Amino acid sequence: MSVMLEVEGLSVNYGPIEALRDVSFAVEEGHICTLIGANGAGKSTTLKTISGLRKVREGKIVFEGKDITGSTPVDRVLMGISQSPEGRGIFPGMTVRENLDMGAYTRKDTKTPAYQQDLDRVLALFPRLEERIDQFAGTMSGGEQQMLAIGRALMARPRLVLLDEPSMGLAPKLIQQIFSIIREINEQGTTVLLVEQNANQALKAAQQAYCLTTGEITAAGTGAELAADPAIRDAYLGGGL
Repeated sequence: MSVMLEVEGLSVNYGPIEALRDVSFAVEEGHICTLIGANGAGKSTTLKTISGLRKVREGKIVFEGKDITGSTPVDRVLMGISQSPEGRGIFPGMTVRENLDMGAYTRKDTKTPAYQQDLDRVLALFPRLEERIDQFAGTMSGGEQQMLAIGRALMARPRLVLLDEPSMGLAPKLIQQIFSIIREINEQGTTVLLVEQNANQALKAAQQAYCLTTGEITAAGTGAELAADPAIRDAYLGGGL
């Protein structure tokens, strides 16, 4: 496996507040990599910075060997990075189809078989979206909206997809379904960087794992290694699996 994404010495501020401090980690191509940590640890800030939505104070971001630290968010989508944001961020007044089309706004091939293949892939992953294809997104359930947010991110045909809290607010049965789909997305060839408060599920799914604590990486290893770490278990897994 080769390294797809490298984050090196990343420091990010919100005004005078330091949100990330000297954060370094790597994401291997073809893996599911997860960032776990408490609320306010800097997980979402990390994804927003990789997406280009937050300015880097110090450090750099390298994607597929290219320094993208100064690139715009649109450039990063064109390079192969897309994000499903925390809180879903769907367009409630648009239909499911229109939301999916918005995920492909940088693409020039929307009238081609390749685009239809990508749409078919998303609808195969999320059959409920096909059933709701002409329904306004704002009238769907939370779980359906989460499926739409992930599907929209996939319509950019990313090589790396950033998933920010995909299980937030979902019932346990739906959480299982979302994680099953995340594994399937990965098995189809998309590298995944996952931010998730449900550390138990995230560590089961991930080949790579990092723990963020108040803006710093405090543990790293495989998902299984972090799940077995007594400190991680006590802090994030309720003392055990």
